Amino acid sequence: MTGALQPLEDKLEDKSGDMELADVQLGEGQLGEAGAGPESRLMRADARRNHARLVDAARQVFSGQGGGASMEAIAKQAGVGVGTLYRHFPRRIDVVEAVYRDDVDSLVDAADRLAERPPWEALEGWLRAYVDYGRVKRTFLNELHEAFEKNPALKPASRERITVACGRILSRAQEAGVARTDIDGDDLMQLVSPMCVAATLTAEQGDRLLAMILDGLRPPASRSDLN
Repeated sequence: MTGALQPLEDKLEDKSGDMELADVQLGEGQLGEAGAGPESRLMRADARRNHARLVDAARQVFSGQGGGASMEAIAKQAGVGVGTLYRHFPRRIDVVEAVYRDDVDSLVDAADRLAERPPWEALEGWLRAYVDYGRVKRTFLNELHEAFEKNPALKPASRERITVACGRILSRAQEAGVARTDIDGDDLMQLVSPMCVAATLTAEQGDRLLAMILDGLRPPASRSDLN
């Protein structure tokens, strides 16, 4: 890795005038939510929104420029000064980890959101969300490896959460009789996961491979009916 990912050596002072209410962060040991006044709760809500805006900006920049994109480019995309970005994320690796955590949260949450759809439609929708997740992940794989080295528990914990979400949505399709019953969520992840790290995989190839996987997930009788 290059020196761009090393901790910031010089303390940056934000001279852009973009100090926002959201930049006032409450540390541990201060007022909790129950004891906080309206202004404190407002600061926390604004801080969460600012954090989400920075993470979304970083995701867009990584997607367009790759994992080597500068902090300045991320700040510009978010519409804030670079000092604001550094207050939230002192190192670039912290931004990478935040994007990854947010993407994992969205993928896991998708299993719950899709529960309102018919079981097969939900399974297909979640697998397509997983392929999209992998497509974003490939744009900063090198930086992500460094994040895993910094926090060894991050990768296995995230993998477990994703596998559980996959198993939950697969089980629902199996119970409805629309998916084969001789596999589980871990099997399906072993089948689909390589698509996440294939650097040469195009979007069109991903769609074709996913269609093949979905066809193989149908019960044998269903596949015979399609012939």
